[in-house]
Amino acid sequence: MTRGAYDGITVLDFTQGVAGPHASMLLALHGADVIKIEPPEGDWGRLLGELKGDHCAHSVAFNRGKRSIALDLKSPDGIAVVKKIAAKAHVVMESFRPGVISRLGFGYDDIRKVNPKVIYCSVSGFGQTGPYSKRPTVDGLIQAFSGMMVMNRLPDGTPWRQGMIAVDVTTGLYTFQAIAPALMRQLRFGEGSYIDSSLMRAAAAYQGAKLMEYVFSKGTPPPLYMPAGSYKTANGYMMVSAMRPHHFRTLFELIGRQDIADDPDLQTHESRIKNAPKIIKALNETMPGKTTEEWIALLQPNDVFCERVNNYQDYLDHPHVTESGSLDWIEQDGFGRMPVANIPGLPPASTHPPQQHAPHIGEHGPDILRELGYGAAEIDAIFSRGGVRAPAVMAKAAE
Repeated sequence: MTRGAYDGITVLDFTQGVAGPHASMLLALHGADVIKIEPPEGDWGRLLGELKGDHCAHSVAFNRGKRSIALDLKSPDGIAVVKKIAAKAHVVMESFRPGVISRLGFGYDDIRKVNPKVIYCSVSGFGQTGPYSKRPTVDGLIQAFSGMMVMNRLPDGTPWRQGMIAVDVTTGLYTFQAIAPALMRQLRFGEGSYIDSSLMRAAAAYQGAKLMEYVFSKGTPPPLYMPAGSYKTANGYMMVSAMRPHHFRTLFELIGRQDIADDPDLQTHESRIKNAPKIIKALNETMPGKTTEEWIALLQPNDVFCERVNNYQDYLDHPHVTESGSLDWIEQDGFGRMPVANIPGLPPASTHPPQQHAPHIGEHGPDILRELGYGAAEIDAIFSRGGVRAPAVMAKAAE
């Protein structure tokens, strides 16, 4: 396998949930040794959905390639272990509410005293400063706060939350892209840095063009073009997009609505947006007359942009997805066979199965302790005191 860009980089990862773990997972998949610090009961992100063993789909999806050690950050043993890792880590990541990690003794100022070149990244809901900084929040609330729900509103105007944790996932991507150049500065110039990443900032960055458009249009942004939307067919739904004039004319000629193609009120970009209800009405009247497959067979060969509205099973089964290598399937110990979306810029998951493994709670505790210089007797004593949790398999064998 090709060497990872971050081979030899150590990441001390306190993050839980999705946003921080997504960012640290990307570092791990690019070769970093990500040491996941979990509380003895495990990352709360393991409970986001149906649980099987100590994993749910989200915890598998966002923790692949890491090593886990479970410990109590207030216990003497837990504190000692974390201090040893922090002293050698290139990157430290945390996602507690602002102020909590400093009270525990592992804030940025604490770590850089022993590790001046460290890159320290805090991931929170509203950021580290400002009147909302300590306010608890989750993905859906930031969708509401940032305007995303209004941008994603239903046809009747009802604000609508996206059905997936879009802000959390996006925050992970923005956090990863912030850490990547920080690592370049660290390696080239020996500089450490502090990164304040938040769900609020990521949601705004993701919607940056819409924020500009809102101001530019004085609060009434028009559709980008018309028609563009999903329409019911005889057996499902399909998405139609006809931005350019010839796309618009060809679409309505092919579906048998010459009246719309020739309508003098619909011959310019501006007039089509102004008279959108007329276009939408014609499509809603006409599209149910054929199946999605029949419409696509008619429209796509004539360069009209359209696509079937798929569910996830349709996507997983699609021959193009298979042949293009967009997906792999991995066997997660104790969880089952799961699809993995191959990430651009990374080799297929199937080429390096160990890197796709999501750790069980504290699974790598013994290995990590040995690497830190603890002997076998010391490790047994640490586990017996309970400040660091023994892996479940090891604990069960000892019963």
